[in-house]
Amino acid sequence: MTELVDAAALSAWLQGRLSGDGQVEVERLQAGHSNLTFVVRQGGREYVLRRPPQGPLLPTAHDVVREYRVMDLLRRADTGVRVPEVVAVCEDTSVIGAPFYLMARVDGDVVRDCLPAWLTEDRRRATGLELVEALAEIHAAPYEPFVAGGIGRPSGYLERQVRRWRGQREGMLAAGGGRELPDYDAVSAWLGDNLPVEQPPAVVHGDYKLDNVILGSDGRVAAVVDWEMATVGDPLADLGYLLSFWVEPGESVPFLGEGAVTAQAGWPTRAELADHYAALTGRRMTDLRFYVTLAVWKLAVLLEASYHRHLAGTTDDPFFAMLETGVPALLARARANVDA
Repeated sequence: MTELVDAAALSAWLQGRLSGDGQVEVERLQAGHSNLTFVVRQGGREYVLRRPPQGPLLPTAHDVVREYRVMDLLRRADTGVRVPEVVAVCEDTSVIGAPFYLMARVDGDVVRDCLPAWLTEDRRRATGLELVEALAEIHAAPYEPFVAGGIGRPSGYLERQVRRWRGQREGMLAAGGGRELPDYDAVSAWLGDNLPVEQPPAVVHGDYKLDNVILGSDGRVAAVVDWEMATVGDPLADLGYLLSFWVEPGESVPFLGEGAVTAQAGWPTRAELADHYAALTGRRMTDLRFYVTLAVWKLAVLLEASYHRHLAGTTDDPFFAMLETGVPALLARARANVDA
């Protein structure tokens, strides 16, 4: 669907904004299921362009301009967080039909459903722990510039998260875009009744997982990507999200079955990841069941909106057809975690 980015219109807009010149080439990347991602080539250099998907979107979701601001703040504040260089942002929807931004392309591998040849069994433990180290760097970054820039507040994050995702679900139902989801109400009520005492605030990525980092062939995290849900809040929400789909041998989870890459030999366990995070940050590892449940529940709400975009015919991503059964399976997993 490269028609979602008109190369001629983009080329005209880029004049004077990039160091190179010449013909612009655009290629769709079939990666991820949220904002749309494209490779843009010009003058021998490669960039990555991000724009929202088509169709009805959840309020506040897919805000690529906000994502650009987060990444720009992290770079300009010299935080040490591994984030790609952002090079241009456009809020004028007349250019390609939606806001978008460009960032420099980072070399490396994104690990989803198969492992690169270099990630052998004897290297996986170090790579898993490295993933936690990159997360700890994010949580050590100063959060005050984000608050000053209107990106997040230093308190009340967990209560706002529960309220926000309840509101998203209620909005879908009010618009006639919902369906019966048997475990949703039980999990929602449990989360509201079991809010833990929040950790000291930090920059929160909001979608931190193995396939939202780019790994270099040395096993290190070259860059953390997909910052559209970043804010200021309780950092254990990120750890809970990472742990929620860190599949161990013999386990089966929605969408991944028993074939998740982390279920292969050599990776650290969830307990080892949490222990490593605690050692790096000094934060208390309490209420992890809440944070893991929150992660699965809010992902189910987000993907339910994607499922209805699929029903409306506004996405060509075959993954969304799986959500008919996948979203209920996610909520059943969250319910099982609550009842454990």
